Amino acid sequence: MKQLNLQKLQNRLRNKFLKSGVKMIGSETIYFSKDTKIGKNVIIEPYVVFGSKVKIGNNVIIKSFSHLENCKIENKVELGPYARIRPGTVLREGSKVGNFVEIKKSVIDKNSKVSHLTYIGDSEIGRSVNIGAGTITCNYDGVKKSKTIIRDNVFIGSNSSLVAPVTIGQKSVVGAGSVITKNVKKKSLALTRSSQTEIKNYKRKKK
Repeated sequence: MKQLNLQKLQNRLRNKFLKSGVKMIGSETIYFSKDTKIGKNVIIEPYVVFGSKVKIGNNVIIKSFSHLENCKIENKVELGPYARIRPGTVLREGSKVGNFVEIKKSVIDKNSKVSHLTYIGDSEIGRSVNIGAGTITCNYDGVKKSKTIIRDNVFIGSNSSLVAPVTIGQKSVVGAGSVITKNVKKKSLALTRSSQTEIKNYKRKKK
């Protein structure tokens, strides 16, 4: 009986959003909460789950297999596929969150991109920031959570670790593969990378 009531609730919510103009692909695979709020001209692809306290603006695209809870998605945001948006997150207008990205208790400001394979936690990301693939904000030291602040127009290279608390100044660049533990001044290049060693004519040992 409980399962039947849940199914009736989901059907009712789906029909409500369809009538309000939400475009759903495979609506039977999309799950809403009672308090889900969705604006105009929104597209939702299959297998998306909305937890409680989710508010979606206008002209938003949510791609398949994404999970959202207790977050605010502003206008013209593109999200997913396979994105996890956790409580306390705000995605500002025009931002983009791509595949296999997890964001928790963070603000992603206007026109910033977190495109793939990234964890952003306890962070403030400014405007027009590009976060490279594999970037991690190291926000937990085993005892307390600390904050990462990235100012406007920053470029973070792929596979970087930002060890909080840390601030990256505006218009700065973090080189790919870096572990950043100190604040970076504006308009600077920061990188931590060991020298590459090459041995010519190297032969592997045989068993």
